[in-house]
Amino acid sequence: MNKVAVVMGSTSDLPVMQEAIDILKSFNIETVVDIVSAHRTPDKLAEFGKSAHLRGFAVIIAGAGGAAHLPGMLAAYSPLPVIGVPVKSSNSIDGWDSVLSILQMPGGVPVATVALNGAKNAGILAAQILGCQQKDLLEKVQEYKDNLKEKVTQGGKEVQDRFNT
Repeated sequence: MNKVAVVMGSTSDLPVMQEAIDILKSFNIETVVDIVSAHRTPDKLAEFGKSAHLRGFAVIIAGAGGAAHLPGMLAAYSPLPVIGVPVKSSNSIDGWDSVLSILQMPGGVPVATVALNGAKNAGILAAQILGCQQKDLLEKVQEYKDNLKEKVTQGGKEVQDRFNT
């Protein structure tokens, strides 16, 4: 099982969720993207959550704004790890409603929660979860992190050269 589902409540969430899709594809992880609304398509949500593991998914990334019930409801139906991405939407209270809706799950129904609009981190976390069982993927994640370290180190040198001469 090497597949990750990236779902969101509506097409308005896609600009944020695109970062998860892009990072997963950069790791060559099979990614399936869909719109699954907790409030407008509850039957689809239930079916998706109940069958995701049977369809070969290993992780679900769910992004939602406003009341943001999608990640928690998927976690209620699915035995898979769910990573919630709170999305700052047009009807949001600065995004805090989404953050708290995803973060404050009851005991027994965990949702890993990333930062507001933090879909890129959700994709990286999904890759790390899959990497626990796939050495080649774990090596790609390590290489990604090494590249981050190199970029920061290089940036530090440039700043030092500019201001400390």
